[in-house]
Amino acid sequence: MTQKAARVALITGAARGIGRAIASAFDADHQIAGSWSTTAPDGFLPHALWMQADLSDPAAHKALVEDTLARFGRIDVIVNNAGAIAMSPLDHFDFDAGRHIFDVNVLAAHGLLCAALPHLNAGASIVSISSINASLPPGGAVLYGASKAALDLWTRGMAKELGPRGIRVNAVAPGAVERAEAPRDPDLVRAFTEQTALGTLASPADIADAVRFLASDQATSITGETLTVSGGYRL
Repeated sequence: MTQKAARVALITGAARGIGRAIASAFDADHQIAGSWSTTAPDGFLPHALWMQADLSDPAAHKALVEDTLARFGRIDVIVNNAGAIAMSPLDHFDFDAGRHIFDVNVLAAHGLLCAALPHLNAGASIVSISSINASLPPGGAVLYGASKAALDLWTRGMAKELGPRGIRVNAVAPGAVERAEAPRDPDLVRAFTEQTALGTLASPADIADAVRFLASDQATSITGETLTVSGGYRL
């Protein structure tokens, strides 16, 4: 009997933080193609396909898809995890920095999907990492929140367009996430946790579990949704 090829997950920003946890969650039964921008994976998942990419460059979208197909021959899951965040103060607006936020947080998701779509079959799944800041505007970083709000709308729109093809599109919106490689000031952590129903911050693994669920066969009737994983922040 011929062994069925493993499903393939293309995950952007997969070398650290939430993306690293997502890659770990999919690694048990998926081939992993991961992108990174400035921080190399340093031996993490050595059997994976690792690709350096600047997702603000439109040429990178097609290259990631082509390299993944060249190695694995298929793409079943795309996780748009890579993101850009920067302050956007009104007193000294940096247009290029603002455009970069939208290039990475919104247009890269669309570019990857357009490049991959001819190769996606029914049952494929797209999951993007949004943010609670899509609905709770962050002070001084409103363009970041606006980009994530745009990503949520894109998620719903693409779900409607791709539903007839049997392709699902969803998003996960984390609240504050405690990352070991970038710990927050204890006072800031306390301020966040005091505003959550559960009194704790989510971990990267918590976000990865939500992504894994939305991409799985357990969620075959879920599309166009943004699942908030925030510990009940500001309920």
